[in-house]
Amino acid sequence: MLSSPALALSCFLSIATHAFAAPQTGTAAGQSIPLIRRAPPIRTVDDWGAWAKNERETLTAKYGGSLAKRSTGTNLMTNQNGDSSYFGSLAIGTPPVSFNVILDTGSSDLWVADVNCAVGCSRIQTFNDADSSTFQNLSQPFQIQYGSGAAAGSLVEDVVQMAGFSVPNQAFGAVTQVTSGLLNSPVSGLLGLAWQTIASSKHTPFWQTLAGSGAWSDPVMAFQLTRFINASKVNTEEPGGSFTMGFANTSLYTGNIDWQDLPSTPSYWILPMESLTVQGNTITPSSAESFSAIDTGTTLVGGPPDVIQSIYQQIPGSAPGSGDWQGYWTYPCNTQVNVAISFGGPSWPIAPADFLLTSLSQSQCIGAFFELSTGGSAPSWIVGDTFLVSACFFVSWRVFAHLSIAEKRVFDLSV
Repeated sequence: MLSSPALALSCFLSIATHAFAAPQTGTAAGQSIPLIRRAPPIRTVDDWGAWAKNERETLTAKYGGSLAKRSTGTNLMTNQNGDSSYFGSLAIGTPPVSFNVILDTGSSDLWVADVNCAVGCSRIQTFNDADSSTFQNLSQPFQIQYGSGAAAGSLVEDVVQMAGFSVPNQAFGAVTQVTSGLLNSPVSGLLGLAWQTIASSKHTPFWQTLAGSGAWSDPVMAFQLTRFINASKVNTEEPGGSFTMGFANTSLYTGNIDWQDLPSTPSYWILPMESLTVQGNTITPSSAESFSAIDTGTTLVGGPPDVIQSIYQQIPGSAPGSGDWQGYWTYPCNTQVNVAISFGGPSWPIAPADFLLTSLSQSQCIGAFFELSTGGSAPSWIVGDTFLVSACFFVSWRVFAHLSIAEKRVFDLSV
């Protein structure tokens, strides 16, 4: 592991606070993989309630409530189901076979559905070790829990390639059991982009091997996510943005990158949330409730119940939900909610359309911020795509751990 990482959100105008750790910038020189975004299925109010309950339970469990030439590469991302997940493509084996995987900065393991998967893998492309001459079975069990869902199988090794980069003996889970609904075609698995310290397999993540081996021109990863949840007409699959490795793509942002320190022992990509502004009023979380995990595998924003309640108290007519909507809040649909978050530098606004999760009726809407109680060792806030579609973020680990934000160039495809 390198001495210290850095995480940077970069899509809004900001001031570089740690210029010594800022990555080199330039145009893309690596390969890019086109991705597709998928429209959400038509949901009834009951469907939305079941989805919201699963989102809350998944995050509660997830966060502890229970090599090539030095270069750069870009992996184009797909937005699946109207901003509910973003996935990219990687290849496994010799000869390489491509698989679509969710890109998740909130976990650290790579896993894909195995050809022998008997549960939860219907109509999903699967990995067949018999087709790869470089496959190795580590003869160890693999299991990972995602709230009300889980994936289990065997720990194996093979060549893994992504955006022109390759790791010859990458450990990953070849899963034979997946909770129904956890995978939906064309997604076959998940690529964790957090640190080895939280890996269920205990093995080094794909990205960390690349960064530590000097495979990248600069030790930087970057995400730029597109927005579709507020689009009136959306195709089944749409471009989801890009995942960049090895450089900071200056075409995605304006201004400087605002770098913020991360904990010296990295696990998740964490920022301290210094304040929120809601309808012009400032809310300051306590230091114990300020740490925020930046999670591309999460749709919404979950936070401490007392702070979430304070947020909705600034919105006249809001009320707590019940049943499947426990932990969520309603507010009048004719209210435009303006929220901004500061992580120690500038405040980054969330568009009112992104704050709106769904409507229960013509007059009653559900907000995308919800109450979440994480474990004592986990960050209090889980900041997902509701915020990230408004920003690009970079992660860097050259000297110190940092996360940064900068002004995003306009890529809003809503109509």
